[in-house]
Amino acid sequence: MNQAAEERCYHCQLDIPAGADFPVEIEGTLQPMCCVGCQAVASAIVSGGLAQFYQYRSESADRPDEDKQQSWAVYDLPEVQQDFVLSMEGEEKQAQLLLGGITCAACVWLIEQHVQRLPQVSKVRVNSSTHRCWISYDESKGALSEIFASLSDIGFRPQPATDENQNRLLDDENRKALRRLSIAGLGMMQVGMVAIALYGGEMFGISEQWQGYLRFVSWLFASPVVFYSAVPFYQAAWRAIKTRHLVMDVPVSIAILLAYFASVWATISNGPDVYFDSVSMFTFLLLIGRYLEMRARHRAGFAAGNLAQLLPPTAHRCDEDKNIETVPLKLIKPGETVMVMSGETIPCDGYVLEGRSQVDESLLTGESMAVAKTVGQTVAAGTVNGESPLWIKVSALGDNTRLSSISRLVAQAEQEKPAQVAIADRVSAYFVAAVLLIASAVFLFWWQHKPEDALWITLSVLVVTCPCALSLATPVALTAATNRLRRQGLLIVKGHVIETLTKLDRAVFDKTGTLTEGQPTVEKVVCHGELENDDVLSLAAALERGNSHPIAKAFRGFEQHLDVGDVQSHTGAGVSGTWKGKEVRLGRAAFVLPASTLDTRAIVLAVDGQLVAEIFLADALRASAAPALNALQDDNIHIELLSGDATATVCHIAEQLNIRDASAMVSPEEKLAKVQSYQEHGDIVMMVGDGINDVPVLSGADVSVAMSGASDIAQTHADSLLLSGDLQALPRAIESSFLARKIIAQNMTWAIAYNVLALPLAAAGWVPPYAAAIGMSASSLIVVLNALRLNKA
Repeated sequence: MNQAAEERCYHCQLDIPAGADFPVEIEGTLQPMCCVGCQAVASAIVSGGLAQFYQYRSESADRPDEDKQQSWAVYDLPEVQQDFVLSMEGEEKQAQLLLGGITCAACVWLIEQHVQRLPQVSKVRVNSSTHRCWISYDESKGALSEIFASLSDIGFRPQPATDENQNRLLDDENRKALRRLSIAGLGMMQVGMVAIALYGGEMFGISEQWQGYLRFVSWLFASPVVFYSAVPFYQAAWRAIKTRHLVMDVPVSIAILLAYFASVWATISNGPDVYFDSVSMFTFLLLIGRYLEMRARHRAGFAAGNLAQLLPPTAHRCDEDKNIETVPLKLIKPGETVMVMSGETIPCDGYVLEGRSQVDESLLTGESMAVAKTVGQTVAAGTVNGESPLWIKVSALGDNTRLSSISRLVAQAEQEKPAQVAIADRVSAYFVAAVLLIASAVFLFWWQHKPEDALWITLSVLVVTCPCALSLATPVALTAATNRLRRQGLLIVKGHVIETLTKLDRAVFDKTGTLTEGQPTVEKVVCHGELENDDVLSLAAALERGNSHPIAKAFRGFEQHLDVGDVQSHTGAGVSGTWKGKEVRLGRAAFVLPASTLDTRAIVLAVDGQLVAEIFLADALRASAAPALNALQDDNIHIELLSGDATATVCHIAEQLNIRDASAMVSPEEKLAKVQSYQEHGDIVMMVGDGINDVPVLSGADVSVAMSGASDIAQTHADSLLLSGDLQALPRAIESSFLARKIIAQNMTWAIAYNVLALPLAAAGWVPPYAAAIGMSASSLIVVLNALRLNKA
């Protein structure tokens, strides 16, 4: 081991204090460590079989913070976890963390491999660009604090992915990008002014002494641009090369470094040409493009953790006597009543107990017109009360609100990589390889025929054919299309939606809550036992308490807090429970009383197998249903209605909407089987639904749409979410998808044509490096501007 290696810590690369003796054996060699913390981290890495980390890392690791390691237990408290931990199925939970200290792909590999070994962890995903980490774990097998400690053991700084932490990380990313861009801009301007004198001197004559001086000044101003501003390009290129991938940063880095060091050599040896101005301009133009892309990504990050900014920190809690107390929002509990004054943001999900007002729901639905709210109607957290005070019964807070649900769906969408983008990435990688081979061939050709021009012609080839436009052609258009659809009321969750919408043959709709408003009201109650109307409705309300199905909403307001236990939902059939020691059933007649011949339109209530009442509900058609279905039919899309409701009701709805193909009394399994049969015959099927009973068919359809009021599980399994409940967003989405496909084709055609045309011109020596940089940036700008046409909704 040499002396230089002994003076620095092998883990964090800091100086080793005198007398420190904390060696760790790594791959057969004792390596020095500066402190017991680095010794523990390195030992954990080696004992976990992850010593390869030190081969692949591109930067030294951080020294662990030993003080923080004593405080991980606080993250096991439910009160602390509620801001960044989501409950999944069973005992499984998902923690969203921000990790400090990530510098390269080797760090991501190390984190995923190390944490995956913990017994409670089932899945780990790390995004190196956002520093976000999603960890799915089983709390019954181990505590969350053990995961925090495990991350700390290998030198990373875990913290909850809360609003404050996320914003701090984004601010830090923005500041760093601005610093790099500012230095590149200043360097480019200074080098540019000097370059004017150099070019003028070449035209009108300049002494060798002054030429050398001006070149030295250019060198001085260009160096910070190359060794500070352009560092992200080198890091990305090095990571790609280590993982055996080729990205556009590889030829970019080669061009910058090659031009810079060739210019340095020309300055020292009084060579023919220097390219400091081209290097600085090229770097500045690329950084501008990436900064604008980063800002757009930050602005589009609806679900990146900004809920705290959308919700008020306090709420006005009311007691039974309407006494108002302003308390922190975290102290409010479901079931309590809050008062929201005009102009204030509604802090929770719930329904109106008293008052009438206009509520701005544009945050959730994209609809700019305020929506009238009165007693019994639902309101959502994050929306703004307009005219008059509202008294609201709280049904959900924090992570359980509709706003949070939509945020999670958008976060899920951000992890998706559409097929078009994946194809473009692969094409771009092959193109980069081809560019490098062609550039090498061009250099060899000119070196043999005109060696003094070989370098700058090769630089021009590398720069002018950089596949930036090719890489941007598809993702920029898809991002713009996704934003357009969100403004139109359709939130895209899965990456394939836009492509699939252009291929639809058939659209299948559920009835209740989809084609109808999903807010049924009690039209009539027919009693068959001792219970009166009010008692029947109170018992029905108790059974449906906590259920998100539209039928459950019909019984809101009839609660009398009856003691009903063992409540179970039976998908597509009804609910059951016990009351006063007797079995109670509510739902379809075939479920409640299988042998009966009751009206199939009725909701039936029975106690211990004895008919108690028939409840008839009324549910109005959505105003947007008829025009939306007509527009889809005009697009040659076959419309079908599949519903679990009674035949008479389904036929009535189908007649109103001119739907020729309608089926009633269809179970969830039968819905899925029908869709699969259409797919077997080659149809591309869209399913639109809202209930738990629609989950199987939503998962099986080629593209699925959940309504805004759908159950959480339906939203999770759908490919997209209809935010506003306006069904006319569907034909608009199809139209926008066709436009997006057209723009993607235009962008790809332009990007390929530009590179095909520019390459021979550069290889022939007709394009100087500075013109190549301008041409490459202009090509990328054309692609972006063309894609932004999609934003004009």
